[in-house]
Amino acid sequence: MAIRRMRLTQQLLKFTSSVNHLPWARSFCSSSKIPSQFEKVGFIGLGNMGSRMAQNLIKDGFNVTVHDLDQNAMKIFSEKGIVTKDTPFEVAETSDLVITMLPSSTHVLDVYTGPNGMLQNDSPVRPFLFIDSSTIDPQTSRRVSATLSDCSLKEKSDSWEVPAMLDAPVSGGVLAAESGTLTFMVGGSEEAYVAAKPLLLSMGKNTIYCGGAGNGSAAKICNNLAMAVSMLGVSEALALGQKLGIASSTLTKVFNSSSARCWSSDTYNPVPGVMDAVPASRNYDGGFASKLMAKDLHLAVSSAKEVGLECPLTSHAEKMHLFYIRLKRVYSLDMCDCAWDQISLSLHPFISFHLVVTLNGMLGNGLKDSLLLVNFDDETMEKRVYSLDMCDCAWDQISLSLHPFISFHLVVTLNGMLGNGLKDSLLLVNFDDETMEKKSKVAKFSS
Repeated sequence: MAIRRMRLTQQLLKFTSSVNHLPWARSFCSSSKIPSQFEKVGFIGLGNMGSRMAQNLIKDGFNVTVHDLDQNAMKIFSEKGIVTKDTPFEVAETSDLVITMLPSSTHVLDVYTGPNGMLQNDSPVRPFLFIDSSTIDPQTSRRVSATLSDCSLKEKSDSWEVPAMLDAPVSGGVLAAESGTLTFMVGGSEEAYVAAKPLLLSMGKNTIYCGGAGNGSAAKICNNLAMAVSMLGVSEALALGQKLGIASSTLTKVFNSSSARCWSSDTYNPVPGVMDAVPASRNYDGGFASKLMAKDLHLAVSSAKEVGLECPLTSHAEKMHLFYIRLKRVYSLDMCDCAWDQISLSLHPFISFHLVVTLNGMLGNGLKDSLLLVNFDDETMEKRVYSLDMCDCAWDQISLSLHPFISFHLVVTLNGMLGNGLKDSLLLVNFDDETMEKKSKVAKFSS
């Protein structure tokens, strides 16, 4: 009987994969594409993406139980009659399959192996399959997968002797999560991928098998690396076009009919008014948060270092995003949640033409012994360099001994830098570690 059911499932998978692109296929296959061993699904992480993915599973008939640290997020589901649980462990205890959609590697490790995590010591687990759709580093994905491979199942079946894990991050953003048109990049065993595919197609329109454990996560950070660099390139080109008198809409038509065509030009254009229904035309509301792009770029840079590969464009893109986020905080315009394409468009005229600020070691081991300011004259483009010895400065008693503190909390800005370029003073802003009270001091300097 079990063999017959497995054959039927395989035939169904073959059928759905051949027709899922057709308009009628989604509704036709909904109720019948739930493998019997995955009827009860746990979903952990109900943010902008996770909440919409969970809703699509519910629409397709899955029995879903949810958890999130945000009680308000869980309330939205409980008010619709969806079962909520207080801990990840409780979710796993009642689920055949668990999906996680979390902000970072730290959150993933906590949900799987933390005090209230799904994996408690060497205790057997109920879920046959765990799917992590978080965007994290491949190393963490492989670590969690290895931990799971040492676990046993509470109830074994003909198909499952030990629990399996898939890393299955997504592409497409909030709109695709809501419409159920996400693309899943999947790493793990191919058998687990085949079994999970019907469920994934309840939340997306494409699934791509990328190979063994961690390869889904690797594909995601490589994809976002390319996306970030291309967005900066498109933004820089459009900014230059504006300065040269070409309308951004016209230049976009050129790009999209020529070799510059890419997702950043034809689908997610960063200039307001060029395209409808994109964040740029909604005052950048609902776009991919810049802090998340900075996080993804950091994952790419870190992964590249681990394998001994230099990625200078990726490193530069990460620094530009981090610098701009810190810069805007000084002006009480918290850009951490602004759309990353807005940052990309804004960076070019600021960074390239007016001011380059370099903090020695700012992104490494903290502020070192000097601050280098490079300013370009607006008309002659003559470069002027100012150097401040941080060892001798007295303002706010900032010194080398504070550099671990400064690396996290120091923000540097210049009076007038968004107007006529470099003036005569430097504003240093830091935050008290405990109270986060802002303190600032103006330092005078000359060339």
